[in-house]
Amino acid sequence: MPPKRKGGATGNDEPTSRERKKQKTELARTIAVQPNNTSSTVATAGNAVAGPSRSVRFNSMAGLPGSLDVEKFAEARAYEINAMHEAMKSARSNATKRAWQLLPRHLRRRAASHDVRRVPLRLRDKARAEMDPMRRKALGRSLPKRGKSKAVSRNQQLLKRQRSKNWLETHLWHAKRMKMENMWGYRLAVEPTEKSFRPSHRASVHGSILHDASYYALLQIQGPQSVLRALLDNCCDFQAPSPGAKRFLTGARACETHIYKYGSYPFDLIAPVHVIWQPVVNEKTDKVATQEAPAAASAAPSGGKRKRRGKGKAPAKVTGSADTTGAGLGRTVWIRFHPSVVADVHLALRTASSFALEAFKKSNTDKEVEVVITDLRERVNVFEIMGPKSSQVLKGALKPTTESKREDFDKFWKSLNGLQTAGSLPRGMVVGCTVYDPRLSFPPKNAKLDTDPHLTSSPASTVFPSSALAQSEIWNESMRIGLQRPRYKKKDIDERKSKNLIPGTPLQAQRQDDRIPVLLIQRSVESSSPISQSDSNHASTSAALHGWTLIIPSGWGMPFLSSLVYTGTRVGGQRECQTQAFEGGCAYFPRDYPSTDAYSEYAEAREETERERWERKPPAKRPNFEKMGTWNPWQADWGVVLGLEEPWARDDGGFLPAQREPAPTAPTQGDMGQKLQPWLMRCAELPSILDKVSTMFNPGAYLLDYVNQVRTKRHQDPLNASIKADELWKSSLVMVRVVLRGRGSPEDLAIIYSMNDEEVRKHKKAEAGGTHRDAISDDDEKEPSELIPSQDSIIGYVTTGHYSLSRGEGHAIGAVPVARLLELKQQEERLRIGSGFLVKIRNRDQTICRAALLEVL
Repeated sequence: MPPKRKGGATGNDEPTSRERKKQKTELARTIAVQPNNTSSTVATAGNAVAGPSRSVRFNSMAGLPGSLDVEKFAEARAYEINAMHEAMKSARSNATKRAWQLLPRHLRRRAASHDVRRVPLRLRDKARAEMDPMRRKALGRSLPKRGKSKAVSRNQQLLKRQRSKNWLETHLWHAKRMKMENMWGYRLAVEPTEKSFRPSHRASVHGSILHDASYYALLQIQGPQSVLRALLDNCCDFQAPSPGAKRFLTGARACETHIYKYGSYPFDLIAPVHVIWQPVVNEKTDKVATQEAPAAASAAPSGGKRKRRGKGKAPAKVTGSADTTGAGLGRTVWIRFHPSVVADVHLALRTASSFALEAFKKSNTDKEVEVVITDLRERVNVFEIMGPKSSQVLKGALKPTTESKREDFDKFWKSLNGLQTAGSLPRGMVVGCTVYDPRLSFPPKNAKLDTDPHLTSSPASTVFPSSALAQSEIWNESMRIGLQRPRYKKKDIDERKSKNLIPGTPLQAQRQDDRIPVLLIQRSVESSSPISQSDSNHASTSAALHGWTLIIPSGWGMPFLSSLVYTGTRVGGQRECQTQAFEGGCAYFPRDYPSTDAYSEYAEAREETERERWERKPPAKRPNFEKMGTWNPWQADWGVVLGLEEPWARDDGGFLPAQREPAPTAPTQGDMGQKLQPWLMRCAELPSILDKVSTMFNPGAYLLDYVNQVRTKRHQDPLNASIKADELWKSSLVMVRVVLRGRGSPEDLAIIYSMNDEEVRKHKKAEAGGTHRDAISDDDEKEPSELIPSQDSIIGYVTTGHYSLSRGEGHAIGAVPVARLLELKQQEERLRIGSGFLVKIRNRDQTICRAALLEVL
């Protein structure tokens, strides 16, 4: 029988690879011993030096010298010391782990297994020795390089990947750490790759979390103050405070409102917007701007014509007449909004500006003015920093310049030390300043919270919004263009730091270093809805999230991001932004705005994704919506809930088929007559309006009269006579909060059902007796909560539902018709419940109904 290995039959067997590896490991772990004949140690009577032991002494202390010369002792034992170091080094290099496996887990990268530059400098020699030359050749490392004429630059390679979408300046940083998706023309971060759902929530509640919101659209409008005020009043929310009010007009506060199509209020809601006025320079300029004097044009360049650089973005001009002097450009206003509605917002502003200019021209025939609308997308970077420690993070990462002395800003900057949360400051407060290059003081240190027990008042009580505090050079376009590219690269800054005598010392700013203008805006994510008695035991329900919005010029995204992240701030994506709004009890655009076009696009995209996922599963592994009584599991049927559309008349009960068949188109009322348009009612006085309407015989007439009064205050004509009071009342929706009475967690597209009087009585009786049940019925054969209500009792849908970490229970935000909400209010008064609007909630893939309370959002 032949031997198993080569040379197995002879006595000179070659060692196997395993044996050779074992011998190599043993050799690496062996410590070399110095021969006795080469010993250079000589014992002397005056200064004895220890040498090799020649005999065994029972008394170890005998024969030791009275004194020891350390230098000579080290020289005598140099061989042993070097042998120990070499053995340790060889044993470490021959370990069973590769170089990239010796790193801590947060520094490990898969690419480090074949890329030497992915490991730290101290391990590169070991990693280079472990590299397999055949693997390098397979990866194309040994291929000849292209010639200089055919070489493709790194910028060209990256630009080729941005043909169908745009990248933010921080894209590469996010792409290495987060899951990315294409959204609204951008490649945006959705969520971190690590498990961070709960840590991100804790950071927003107890620490700080950062989000790059540079993808938000920004439009700049320039023109006379009276024209801009009329323009904004005609297309913004009529029931909310006017963007041209005194508190916003000075530029000291940012206005949060909603924008509509011109003349369409309360229909055609587009999106929520933020309006920021450029602060006036001084009191004299403020008076001049108010009086519409030509001298106010000094706030803008002559003629309104500017050199604009970028990706071919020219301003959209809406002119009343030719204006070569530029005297009409008196004020500047910025409008920030969601990127999915850029075209609609731009069209609404252009239409409103045309009517505003026409009205101004009729009253002032001797003046020639113009309105300039400029698209500032990708001209600025925006970071949203939320959490109680956001103020300390900003103060640690930003270093304001000392060249311009401003008493108001110095007082504000000093107050950040004792500011426990940004929520103690006025809402929408605007602060402008100029800071040094953050790379000069890298790494930053968070400012420590100063909790002085002797303070009688909060530090925030000494700071008030003012136009002087809001001044910033970021409004100057020439300043932004000059700062599009930093003057020094990071390697130049690092070279300057390497020349410091003390390593880690921050660099002193020099005259040629960049000074970057920034804008800080106080931001709060909170709900204005009151807390019911049922929620009084949840202290976290009223807790809101507060922080700052940091606006900086383009080109400085990564320098600021590196400093902000180094402070320990977590970074979130789209999921974290949605979670913040959900935990704060606020509606999130576009998923919680059912009457907008952006919501329709979002719902269609979600339907396509979820339907494909459902169809890929076998019938035994997916929910059977037909048996569960879910008529349309993919989208909320707002038209059917409002009574504007008729449900399908099908022989199988009117449910969607569970098989993979195309869904037929549901007939609508638009085939038989004019289709009504659903609209969303949003205002702070909504609870008081419902109280008044509930006592009236014809609530639709009161609502129509109220809407016409609001339109008249904004100098708009009443609604068209073709719109009837009953139609307006039927087509209105209102946002609500869903507070569960027991266990359970509602999900997106959960169905909201109404309860009849008997069910409400039984529920209240069972709740009072301590045997709480989610739904009550007379059927004894089934569990009460598993009875599927009829389709006629559907009154709304949940737009966002999840388990709330701050409340410790299920929570949801949804929408119901105002008419159905009025019925619930009348039922509450009739039965004298006194605890809220009692309803039932059922997830679309479940049969269990849960009892819940509705609260107007």
